[in-house]
Amino acid sequence: MGPQTTDVSATAIPATEELRQTVRELCKGFGDEYWRESDQQRSYPQEFVDTLTNSGLLAALIPTEYGGLGYGLTEASIIMEEINRSGGHSAACHAQMYTMGALLRHGSEAQKDTYLPEIAAGRLRLQAFSITEDKAGSDTTSIETGAVRDGDDFVITGHKSWTSRIDESDLAFVLARTSPKDSADRTRGLTLFLVDLRQVRAQQPETLEVVKVRTMFNYATNQVQYHGMRVPASAVIGQVDNGFRYVLDGWNAERILLASEAVGDGYWFTQRATDWANSREVFGRKIGSNQGVQFPIVDAYMKIRAADMMRFEAARLFDVGEPCGAEANMAKHLASEASWDAANAALNTYGGYGFVDQYDIERKFRETRMYQVAPVNNNMIKAFIGTKVLGLPRSY
Repeated sequence: MGPQTTDVSATAIPATEELRQTVRELCKGFGDEYWRESDQQRSYPQEFVDTLTNSGLLAALIPTEYGGLGYGLTEASIIMEEINRSGGHSAACHAQMYTMGALLRHGSEAQKDTYLPEIAAGRLRLQAFSITEDKAGSDTTSIETGAVRDGDDFVITGHKSWTSRIDESDLAFVLARTSPKDSADRTRGLTLFLVDLRQVRAQQPETLEVVKVRTMFNYATNQVQYHGMRVPASAVIGQVDNGFRYVLDGWNAERILLASEAVGDGYWFTQRATDWANSREVFGRKIGSNQGVQFPIVDAYMKIRAADMMRFEAARLFDVGEPCGAEANMAKHLASEASWDAANAALNTYGGYGFVDQYDIERKFRETRMYQVAPVNNNMIKAFIGTKVLGLPRSY
């Protein structure tokens, strides 16, 4: 099934419904069979990502002066939602959206002039964010991968446990420790680097070791070892030792965008369940007439609608520069829980057919489960809301 390329004008932000229609038309070229085959083969959906890139939509957050669309996070979240709502999987490309903020807000003018036009034109891919480590887990301030200054370079050595799409990327953000951990300010001492992987692969391939990790759904993730990888000092984003703050700055965008993906999944599940319940006949009547089938679908749909509203509120606050940490976290939590309820309602509606790959319920069931644990576990969100919003004692 071939791609359908849709040109998007970079001169103005289209109305919400117009943007939705644009994304839907693009996604029509990549139906259930395309995503099912990609999942079964655990192959990267390169054709889809290329089509999305060529349309300009993957450069949604890049300002127009650099060749992007100049959209806000609200519009970017609609793009991600519609991909998942069509039955696709935004995880193949969402990182280029939520990593963009670190470069836009904290990168130097030279970095932005060098990379943003190339990313917007689709000649460079920024899909890899190398942060998480085995020992540190969610405690990012405890990472051990180090970067040591050596003349005009930094030498990076260490291990990362979840670095997705590094083989599909030309650029990668890498967070490394450049100063000893300070008990008085545990957020200091980490530096964010924008690494040009093309140069590393061409000049020092032995310093970058990538081991693919097979997961329960199609997610191009890897374990990565950095064996004394040299990067120029010009690769530093912002100031040395302040990198954690730049990463933290992008987490709200990440949570909002992934909430929108979960919302898209939720709408997909409820629509598929509704269609099946309206067509499947057992005991001489449509199964949708049974309240035991009908009510779980309705419950899930209402939860998705509520999560959808929180997503838009979080995105609105983000776009006007207002604090939105609580809203971004709540949107991610509510959307991930609602999409999981919708997934279970759809699986129960389909019954045994839901376990058969040709109906795609089991594929999306596996995909949507991720949102409860990544990019942050929902229990961590509850701890954040408890302490930061309600003023309860810290639990960790």
